[in-house]
Amino acid sequence: MIRGSNLRLTRQRKVILEELRNVTTHPSADEIYEMVRKRLPRISLGTVYRNLEILSETGEIQKLELGCTLKRFDGIAENHYHIRCIHCDRVVDAPGDFDPEIDHDVNAATDFKIIGHKLEFIGICPECNKASEPI
Repeated sequence: MIRGSNLRLTRQRKVILEELRNVTTHPSADEIYEMVRKRLPRISLGTVYRNLEILSETGEIQKLELGCTLKRFDGIAENHYHIRCIHCDRVVDAPGDFDPEIDHDVNAATDFKIIGHKLEFIGICPECNKASEPI
């Protein structure tokens, strides 16, 4: 069973989860599909998409809908921050701890009922930065 739900951890979901947790690259659904196909050659792209949505809705993984146009997925379900390269859209985990106090501070300062936050740092990754340096 998937924690906090009545859904079973099917073989497809288990493989998707294992493959996603074996990388730190925050892959897209298409990239996960290519990774999973090595172990489950007959799996469809639709099955991967459907199961990624289920796994994110149940809190097993995170769906990242950051400033880039592509949805990415993170095998680390706990709240944490990310850094995205503005040139290549590479996403990595940001160092440092998640700060739940931000929710409280913003909640106290506004009329909004704050239910959480996602913080994305943007910058230029080392590879893109090196490529843009004059020779």
